[in-house]
Amino acid sequence: MGSFTVRLSETAATWSRAVGPIAELVSRTLWSKRSRPYRHSVPATRLTESHRRQARGEPTSPIVAHVPKPPKVCRICGASVKPSDNYCVVCAVTVTRESLISAARQGRIASHSQKAETRRSGTQRLHHAAIRAWRPSDMPEWLNEKTYCEKIQPRLVEVTVPAISKALGISGPYATDIRAGKRRPHPRHWMALAQIVGFIGQK
Repeated sequence: MGSFTVRLSETAATWSRAVGPIAELVSRTLWSKRSRPYRHSVPATRLTESHRRQARGEPTSPIVAHVPKPPKVCRICGASVKPSDNYCVVCAVTVTRESLISAARQGRIASHSQKAETRRSGTQRLHHAAIRAWRPSDMPEWLNEKTYCEKIQPRLVEVTVPAISKALGISGPYATDIRAGKRRPHPRHWMALAQIVGFIGQK
């Protein structure tokens, strides 16, 4: 509160010049609305400074005064920061860490909700059914494990993770591992991957 008082006292003259004419205008307006006549034509108030302003050659009507902008300070500790920042360097680290922890906690809760478990269970049933229905004879002779490892997988770096995820009907993390070569998808997916890298019909 002390720093605010200091800043307010530093701008007292500015506020006086800005508020004084407006307060006088309001008082004059209210005075003119009174129904009973009075001896004075203008209100006898300390805020009436129009004669003094006229004597000094200053405008008597309210003017827009330049009010200095308050300095930008950190929302936590109050230290000075850049106009584009909300937190100082030290507090920003704490806020970022807490935000990441909160996001991770919410993600874990969401991933274990009843809705998420039901959706995950349904997806797994579909994949298991597709694996049971798949036959090695469905693939062309040229599409084998060697072809996938040497000709298809290296080209996946040119394909986005969302494209792989959509083509195979798999999650983003699984698609990321396939793209990086960390995991090898089931052979039933090789044809779809060959198509998105443009390797169909080559040997």
